[in-house]
Amino acid sequence: MSDYAIEIENLNKIYKARGKSPEKRALRDVSLKIPKGSIFGLLGPNGAGKSTIINIMAGLVMKSSGQVKIWGYDIDDNVRCAKSSIGIVPQEINEDAFFSPARTLDLMAGFYGVPKADRRTEELLELVGLADKANAYVRTLSGGMKRRLLVAKAMVHSPPILVLDEPTAGVDIELRKQLWDNVRALNESGVTILLTTHYLEEAEELCDEIAIINHGEVVTCEPTEDLLSRLDNKTIRFRLDVERLAEVPETLKGFSAEKIGKRSVVIRYSPNEVKVSDMIGAIHGAGHTILDISTDESDLEDVFLQLTQEKAA
Repeated sequence: MSDYAIEIENLNKIYKARGKSPEKRALRDVSLKIPKGSIFGLLGPNGAGKSTIINIMAGLVMKSSGQVKIWGYDIDDNVRCAKSSIGIVPQEINEDAFFSPARTLDLMAGFYGVPKADRRTEELLELVGLADKANAYVRTLSGGMKRRLLVAKAMVHSPPILVLDEPTAGVDIELRKQLWDNVRALNESGVTILLTTHYLEEAEELCDEIAIINHGEVVTCEPTEDLLSRLDNKTIRFRLDVERLAEVPETLKGFSAEKIGKRSVVIRYSPNEVKVSDMIGAIHGAGHTILDISTDESDLEDVFLQLTQEKAA
């Protein structure tokens, strides 16, 4: 048995031209190996190809070429076993408003052919924090509760792999933290998690390994710590107590500082290599007073730009 929960090799998807719409290549030779027991992040902007990969694994989209194995089962040769090995939580909330969470899970388990004696309805509701809402109408649940119910639905047949497709898109910070806790609990229980997101913070918080996909191609795939160490860049801006700054103070030139506007200097740096206290000391050493400090961490757009430039080079 393979050590990988999901194995994707040279996966391609081409949508043929229709009418005035030209041919579109959604995936280009995508290869990924997701270890069992891990939380694996698949990052990319909207339209990068993340959902296409998931839909191929779920059997909703036919691949053009390549191979996909789920828990060792080829999706072409052993469709039934491949599908039973994966649970997918979609982006969209789509529930029957007049069913209860308990009824919803019971019906879903029936669709998968789970015998009544083996159904885990109460256990799953407890796991996602909905035990006290078991018999409430789904329409009365909050948006966060409905998203947690989607997670429970995907787990009714006890799949070893759970795919979360943009689970926190459009939700507030508090709910995002709650969903993160649910993901960790599931992983600790032995479930392999594939998480698609365009939030770098989310992947940093949860994932053991991250792949970045853009325009249907894998830009990079490596352990989270290795990736973040390469992208550990910040920008800091100092506004000084002067009417007009003629040039960057001599004491700051070693920090590759730039003059911005009439009275500000900006420094792009790595916290692992440069201390903010040293910059502040250099400014004071030049005889200036700092009126304000603002910082900006690299966002995902910066990450994509840096990585694609490195690949092109």
